[in-house]
Amino acid sequence: MTRAPFTGSYALDDVQFLLKPITVPDTPVEVKESLIQSGRKHYSEMLTHESLPSDDYLGLFYKAMALNQDRMANHLLVLAERILATRPHGITLVSLARAGTPIGVLLKHVLKRYLNREAAHYSISIIRDIGIDQNALRFILRHHSSESLVFVDGWTGKGVIARQLQRSLDDFAAGDGIKIPAELYVLTDLSGFAAVAASSEDYLIPSSILNATVSGLTSRSVYDKNQLSADDFHGCLYYDWFAPQDLSKYFIDAILARTDSRWKKRARNSKVVELNRQHLQSVSKHFLQWIASRYGITNHNHIKPGIGEATRVLLRRQAQLLLLKETESEATRHLQWLAKSRHIPVEIFADIPYRAAALIREVKTS
Repeated sequence: MTRAPFTGSYALDDVQFLLKPITVPDTPVEVKESLIQSGRKHYSEMLTHESLPSDDYLGLFYKAMALNQDRMANHLLVLAERILATRPHGITLVSLARAGTPIGVLLKHVLKRYLNREAAHYSISIIRDIGIDQNALRFILRHHSSESLVFVDGWTGKGVIARQLQRSLDDFAAGDGIKIPAELYVLTDLSGFAAVAASSEDYLIPSSILNATVSGLTSRSVYDKNQLSADDFHGCLYYDWFAPQDLSKYFIDAILARTDSRWKKRARNSKVVELNRQHLQSVSKHFLQWIASRYGITNHNHIKPGIGEATRVLLRRQAQLLLLKETESEATRHLQWLAKSRHIPVEIFADIPYRAAALIREVKTS
């Protein structure tokens, strides 16, 4: 089947979304939570429509840019160099929609601008419990070798998507006979499940603060069997009516402007610090156990460690509680703003291993 390239609000050279724009009804967050937790619907079948961020909240995004863009630019350079080292015969960036998409766009530019290496870039869906979009993988493999694929995301929280990627690619190898390395490349790996990461620090990646307006105006991926045929890509809602407030291109241009400065200061052939993945996995495991025991959480899917994951909860789910490492921190200022605006209680624990974590409220289901 021939499909016209869908690029969201990005340029055609930046990315091709292997997603099908569809109409998705608005499901209020409290209804969505009840349907998910009762097992009547999977979270990927529903979408709570987004609103544009307020001026106050946008101010927090710009402050996050000022505080973290240099660190992010440096981590992009580290990641690009690792990609070049591990994919010497060709690079096909496959970002995991949606948080991975801006990172993939940036890496494509960084690889070309500083390392003189062209890379194709696609953004595809991967959904917990459902898996990766196999139709999208088949589309990519008609044009690129399996050895060239580099899966890109922004960060890991508990490592759920990294493990889902492994299971999905095992299933794909069994069904299609093509083995693809299940290697996830991220800016920061909190849980020790990424193959390659530039950091393990729980820092504020500015794009995590916003939703569609920093991700090419696309929603997270949607898996609605009623609208998608067997050979369709997974779906998404395209927020084209947000175009006047879109910051996707601004974000790319602003971070790339900082990579110029960071590139000039970087020591060539600087030694890469290898992360202790086993230690990170142990820390993650014990943190989840402690939280589950302390708050009586019966489902680890309702525990979201790290700034990025906590932000998602406060933006898209019914939150029970926000945990912070410290009261006054610019890295979590936006989380405090969201918690206050949504009347979500906040507790401070100076000895937790992450700067933030959020709990999804467990609702009573009939």
